[in-house]
Amino acid sequence: MTRMTRDFGDTMKKDAVPAVSADVIFASLRFPNYKIGVNNQIMEIKGDPKVLSMKEVVARETAQLLEQQKRMSVRDIASKFEKGLAAAAKLSEEARLREAASLEKHVLLKKLRDALQSLKGRVAGRNKEDVAEAIAMVEALAVQLTQREGELIQEKVEVKKLTNFLKQASEDAKKLVNEERAFARFEIENARAAVQRVEEALQEHERMSEASGKQDLDQLMKEVQEARRIKMLHQPSKVMDMEHELRALRAQLAEKSRLYLRLQKELSRTKKGEENVPHLYELEGAETLGSYLQIQPCSDDAPELSKCSIQWYRVATEGAKKELISGATKSVYAPEPFDVGRVLLVDIISKGQEITLSTTGPIDPAAGLGTYVEALVRKHDTEFNVVVTQTGSDHPTESIHVLHVGKMRMKLCKGKTTITKEYYSSSMQLCGVRGGGNAAAQAVFWQPKQGLSFVLAFESERERNAAIMLARRFAFDCNIILAGPDHKAPLET
Repeated sequence: MTRMTRDFGDTMKKDAVPAVSADVIFASLRFPNYKIGVNNQIMEIKGDPKVLSMKEVVARETAQLLEQQKRMSVRDIASKFEKGLAAAAKLSEEARLREAASLEKHVLLKKLRDALQSLKGRVAGRNKEDVAEAIAMVEALAVQLTQREGELIQEKVEVKKLTNFLKQASEDAKKLVNEERAFARFEIENARAAVQRVEEALQEHERMSEASGKQDLDQLMKEVQEARRIKMLHQPSKVMDMEHELRALRAQLAEKSRLYLRLQKELSRTKKGEENVPHLYELEGAETLGSYLQIQPCSDDAPELSKCSIQWYRVATEGAKKELISGATKSVYAPEPFDVGRVLLVDIISKGQEITLSTTGPIDPAAGLGTYVEALVRKHDTEFNVVVTQTGSDHPTESIHVLHVGKMRMKLCKGKTTITKEYYSSSMQLCGVRGGGNAAAQAVFWQPKQGLSFVLAFESERERNAAIMLARRFAFDCNIILAGPDHKAPLET
């Protein structure tokens, strides 16, 4: 047997071994590693024995899913089945790729065996034995590959069964999810209805409790009042005695106040040398803001006031010039905030005879009115309930309105309807009603603009004077002097 030299490959023709066909596609870029095991068995060396196959992973996850089915929620079961279905699809794709790779390996082994058979006829000696051994190894590898193909076919069948099972399980899970969702919605609606019924029952119970509690409270108050009445009838208390004493003291104080005013007026007449002059009229009423002054005849020789000419004046200081109060020509006059600190005069002219009456001193301010107005100034808008008693237009009277006194404007409304709304201007006028009987102390004259005027009656004298002072205060902040007709108001209000 002759040994071939090293340059044997160089002496062989290049076309001795046929090239592998170019249309063969390999599944991987490297050739698998094999080794000869016991009894000349060809064994494939695995790179990482710890890496599990896709089939084992799917089987393990399926077993875990079945074990946890009772402990998991319906949504989690559906999610797991979806993942298992995706894994089965991936496993099916991998089996298809393995089948294609197996076919490629068969083609490769066939071509390799043909090449070795061709090479066996061209070599001799030791090399020929090596080629024969290689041919035997290739045939053994082909047999093992055929067995592997059978296993792959069986695995493919199992994967298809697993895929069908997972599809069915996924559909069942979706159906179960829908049923559970519908049941949950039904339970939620029932719970909401139950909660609403409970709330309605609680509200009804609260209403009944409030009504019964109010009735019980009213009944208890009536019983207490009746008990107090019976007690006071049978056993007068010290409180009743004090109330009687207070009433008596108030009556005495009012009598002494009237006596004081009468004496003061007589003293003033005495100082003026009018002691022997016949006294025909006198002023009655408290000389304070919030009240009204009225001319009363005190002699049978006094002419009737309806046949006399009357004019009211205000005097800032003693000896100062009289300031005519335009429109004050009635026997009754209610002082307004401009009159505080001033003396009021009234001239009565009848048949060429003029009689002048005056207050004993300046008009006193109303108690607590200044503090009340300062509290209202802090508000952006103040509302007063008024009754329109007279108007210069066709607007209906004797109806309740709301007068808004704001920092920039005044507005008169009836419900949601705005009657008039005007900003402070030189054409606007506001003052107390100059005449009008006992109600003059609660009424004002307001002219929002030329050609439109109202006489407004307030709920009380305090509200009337507060509205006048507040409007003049806001108008002054806008550099507007708000006063009555033909009247020049001082700058300080």
